[in-house]
Amino acid sequence: MTVSSDPERFPSRLRDALSTVVSIRSTIPEDAFTAEVLGTERSGYGVVIRPNGLILTIGYLTAEAETIWVTAADGQVYPGHVISYDFETGFGLVQVLQRVELETAAMGSSDRVKIGDKVIVAGHGDSEEIVVAQVVARQEFAGYWEYWVDDALFTAPAHRHWGGAAVFNTAGEVIGIGSLLVQGSRGGDDDEGETDDINMVVPIDLLKPRLDDLVKFGRPKSDPRPWLGLYATEIADHVVVMGVASYGPAADAGLEQGDIVLAVDGEEVADLGDFFRRVWTLGPAGIDVPLEIGRDGETHHVTVTSADRTQFLKAPMAH
Repeated sequence: MTVSSDPERFPSRLRDALSTVVSIRSTIPEDAFTAEVLGTERSGYGVVIRPNGLILTIGYLTAEAETIWVTAADGQVYPGHVISYDFETGFGLVQVLQRVELETAAMGSSDRVKIGDKVIVAGHGDSEEIVVAQVVARQEFAGYWEYWVDDALFTAPAHRHWGGAAVFNTAGEVIGIGSLLVQGSRGGDDDEGETDDINMVVPIDLLKPRLDDLVKFGRPKSDPRPWLGLYATEIADHVVVMGVASYGPAADAGLEQGDIVLAVDGEEVADLGDFFRRVWTLGPAGIDVPLEIGRDGETHHVTVTSADRTQFLKAPMAH
């Protein structure tokens, strides 16, 4: 379906969808665990998914937030409260703290999205915050903060203020939430291996089976994944530790920047995603994780006693 690049000329279903996008501003205490990496003032977007003011966004906007302010499409500003930061999907949920009746976005199916499909990546505000894009890839994504999605969506051209942006299909249904700006191929006919900025989008179908639990309990019912407290990347076909979280399990076990992760529980690590998956299959948070590490040309065996990541974060403030 052809979609105009001018939001004023969008069909009514898309204009209605844009009215469900909100802006989010959050402040985080200076002593919060995530403050050093993510900062103490964060801003981005979200999309209303229930008329009582339940908002879906990206998790880093909600992590350890002390205050949340939500600006709706009509300019009305509401205080908000963090319901959940789901580490497995990367989604965050915010609840407006006033009695409201807001327009809600319809949920589409990210599983049905195909490469080449047109999408609208929408922030809150004027037309400059709305990008008509297309899906250029569907593939796994591994994030250095112990995060993995097996079938993430990638869109181009990139939205420059991607955090929490709502991604709609041409029917006006939300099919994902903007998470990152990454380097990748737009996949056009004239693409000769060049890379450009594209957005990584968390698929909406990851939310559906866990939404009720996230609203009721603030987290999935399943046991939390083991967390090591390290930041890793791929360099020259190796998984390399870029750093370790202060006071986290990896730091306690003596892991250092520059360590090469060779194996988990005796099984060789192929790439970053493989590393994380091998750790998670050992058991729930608290399990001992045997690692084989390369350091200064020598091989070392290190056991990291994993943890539940949420135990290191400030809990949402009661209201």
